[in-house]
Amino acid sequence: MTLAQAAAEADGLAMRGAERELAQIRSEWDEEIEAAARDGDFRERAAAYKAVGQFRFRQKLELLKRGFDDESPACRGSALVSLELLSREHPGAVNSVRSDLHILASRDSNNAVRRLAILCLRNGSAQPDTLGMLAGMADDDSQDESLRAAAKAVVASLKRKASSRGPKRN
Repeated sequence: MTLAQAAAEADGLAMRGAERELAQIRSEWDEEIEAAARDGDFRERAAAYKAVGQFRFRQKLELLKRGFDDESPACRGSALVSLELLSREHPGAVNSVRSDLHILASRDSNNAVRRLAILCLRNGSAQPDTLGMLAGMADDDSQDESLRAAAKAVVASLKRKASSRGPKRN
């Protein structure tokens, strides 16, 4: 079985809530994911970064951070796809790498990577620096239209999320 096949199986287990089986397959593939992330072939690295999310491997956030710095846009994108998946129910994942996401969203050379970073920010908390950066991108006519639209949508989503929680009480 390949890493991609094992990751697809792990994703299915996670969706079914089969935690015991998921933990078993994680332990079997842990080292292979790490090795693939160090492979010289960007396709192997991209598969490893994508697998982190499919395996729901929240303990491998540092590995995803390495993926954010990869020379290949496919690897950076795969790491972001995994982060988005991991952060849907655990916003702390996004909050812990917020500065990396800000850099990717505002400065990456690949627009698809930039959009993915923006979408990941949607799963974090509504921090003023994130809202300001995204609002600035949404209003910047020099930005790609799809980036502007993504930034605008995430700002609206974060504001809705913040207002639904109401004011904090001490």
